[in-house]
Amino acid sequence: MICALLIGRGGSVTFPIKNIFPVVGRPLCAYPLIAAQASNYVTKTFVSTDSPEMAAIARGFQAELINRPPELAASSALGEHVFQHRYYEIKRRLALANELMELIVLLFANAPTVTAGLIDSRIEMLLKDPDLDSAVTTSIYNMWSPLRARKLDESGHLQPFVPFETFGDPATLNCDRDSQGDVYFADMSVSIVRPRCLEQLEAGLLPQKWMGQRIAPIPSLGGDVDYEWQVPGVEYWLRQHGYNPAQEALS
Repeated sequence: MICALLIGRGGSVTFPIKNIFPVVGRPLCAYPLIAAQASNYVTKTFVSTDSPEMAAIARGFQAELINRPPELAASSALGEHVFQHRYYEIKRRLALANELMELIVLLFANAPTVTAGLIDSRIEMLLKDPDLDSAVTTSIYNMWSPLRARKLDESGHLQPFVPFETFGDPATLNCDRDSQGDVYFADMSVSIVRPRCLEQLEAGLLPQKWMGQRIAPIPSLGGDVDYEWQVPGVEYWLRQHGYNPAQEALS
């Protein structure tokens, strides 16, 4: 069995109502639920939230609810611990029905740029290659190469965030943003993982340990919404991919 788990809390410091904010006629959190519902492989979807509004939306998509305890709804709670805690609850429920979980699709309520086709293509990859731990959405942003990253020193001056020697001979480095090759960022719109990744969380690769060690990329130009100013960009993406207020599925 392949399950999906969407997490999202009711409060946000930067954008308090982001998960239920209307985007192209629907609450933001509806989009990952639509993708999970339209998947050819996902058979059960679970939602963990402390938000009554999100819970009501989840019921509309026939998702099973898992209460999110206060300690996991705080801004200090890490996503990996929420995923792990809720995974064990799903595993417990499935065991009562003598069902086993082969893969779990991890979703964030504020990440709407996920499609059923994207999910299914990487589920198929994981089913064919048992050595893979996970597949996660990634975006290529060469302009944000670690070579370009800076931090302030004690005098308030910019210094390399990572010592240039880390990249080889500093004499061979240049300012071309593509000089280090493609730079992949896990945008975490969706992570498709094996149960072992959540059961052996501390063995995973930093900083998102739930992805395990052998991680396949899912090409993506999407992302999540943390600030209200990001909404227009997401609306543009959704419309470009066929969404309008009257259409209920995205393939």
